[in-house]
Amino acid sequence: MIHYRTYVKAEEAPWVTFIHGAGGSSSVWFKQIREYRKHYNILLVDLRGHGKSERGRWKKGDSFADISKEVIDVLDELQVPQTHVVGMSLGTIVAQTMADNFPSRVKSLVLGGAIIRLDVRTKFLLFVGNVSKRIVPYMLLYKLLAYIIMPRKEHEESRMVFVNEAKKMCQKEFVKWFSLTHLINPYLSRLQMSTTSIPTLFLMGDEDYLFIPPVEKVVKMSKTFEYIAIKNAGHVCNIDQPDEFNRISIDYIAKIEQQNAAVFV
Repeated sequence: MIHYRTYVKAEEAPWVTFIHGAGGSSSVWFKQIREYRKHYNILLVDLRGHGKSERGRWKKGDSFADISKEVIDVLDELQVPQTHVVGMSLGTIVAQTMADNFPSRVKSLVLGGAIIRLDVRTKFLLFVGNVSKRIVPYMLLYKLLAYIIMPRKEHEESRMVFVNEAKKMCQKEFVKWFSLTHLINPYLSRLQMSTTSIPTLFLMGDEDYLFIPPVEKVVKMSKTFEYIAIKNAGHVCNIDQPDEFNRISIDYIAKIEQQNAAVFV
């Protein structure tokens, strides 16, 4: 089982599961834990090959479905029937895959720095990465991607957090994760259509120039999708502007909880 840790407020309190992006770990949520644990039970996971989770779990043909099932396995272990899910960057794809494959287990999605579709620039970056991933040291490639996605001086803390976390990975794990990006656009398009029944908040930094346009487009697809841009924040908006990220996301989850409660009255 992948590594996880919990913060339990009360047995009856709602659960919130946090899913980090590629190269990160559960520690990237350090600016969220203090506020969230005042309201909710918290589950933090390290995805396979990240943080304290086991390396070498990959089998031929593994996909985002297999990775999301490992998070569900943790929920089963803890006997958590339903959870709100907060994802960041590539973790938003894992979160949406959970909602797609196990819709009864996911109350809502908060997708920070959401990856919805890859434009020409990001596809070119991934093409270069896939061509060179086995010959270029992965940290060099990761640092380059971090600078391209988070280019401003104001994003320096976010870059450093993810670069330092990525150092704990190994080349083989990085290659496996990078390989998941192959043919990702068709998968993402289907995913957006199949998760419209799940209340979803896309929470983006207004400086996340690569990924905002597709999000703005997809939000128009469903009344269950909402979109908020956080000012002066980049791709990793939970670190760039943690107070705003916490306030907006906690309020959103509280709203969903109130709506659910009203249904059963």
